[in-house]
Amino acid sequence: MRHNLAKEKLAAGKPVSVVAPGYSSAGLVELLGRMGFDAIFIDCEHGPVGWEDVEHMVRAAELADVTPIVRVQSNDHSTITRALDRGAGGVQVPHINTRAQAEAAVRAAKFAPIGHRGYAGGRAALGVKGNFTVHANAETMVVAMLEEVEALKNLDEIVTVEHIDAFFIAPGDLAQSMGHPGEMDHPDVQAAVQDAVRRVRAAGRAPGMLTTGGATARRAIELGALFIYVSLASLLQPE
Repeated sequence: MRHNLAKEKLAAGKPVSVVAPGYSSAGLVELLGRMGFDAIFIDCEHGPVGWEDVEHMVRAAELADVTPIVRVQSNDHSTITRALDRGAGGVQVPHINTRAQAEAAVRAAKFAPIGHRGYAGGRAALGVKGNFTVHANAETMVVAMLEEVEALKNLDEIVTVEHIDAFFIAPGDLAQSMGHPGEMDHPDVQAAVQDAVRRVRAAGRAPGMLTTGGATARRAIELGALFIYVSLASLLQPE
């Protein structure tokens, strides 16, 4: 497991660019990593990526010196451990609605004394000199996804949970939760996202936002977002 440059930038209050290939392709990860992005988003919740794909895509990210972040399919201890053992630099955990759920994600991603991640190490431990558990705790990112109205109601408590590097406000599921399915750009949804970003930043934590790159990414940064997500499909669409 290498030094996590994306985690370092977030800790310094600097924006981090995260790109989602959307496909199970180590070659595509390597290409995107060479284009200057800080992190690669590997989607195991909605995308086609399997566990063998994860390992190859993580290797490609390491080759390009970019942080591989795996979105696991659920806030499940064994699933989070499995992603990290394959060398992921971080996990993005969906549907965090309460402080207790946020704490559970941290416990699964971190070894003692912070959490109780199951000890195996896998390929993540290869080449690590010294105590792997100490190294992994220092370098592993945890990103909490806030996707429901309940999460925004509990936001002030959720953002007090330590060892979470970013709080990503996801507009798709949030829109559905607010009664506007499929309408991420609905004014009420966008107002809720922006309010959540401001509240996370006011708490001294790093908020994340979905963008389509370019001007929307710049607006997200101006609003205070630090974890700036964009899909490859969005970048390829003609304006």
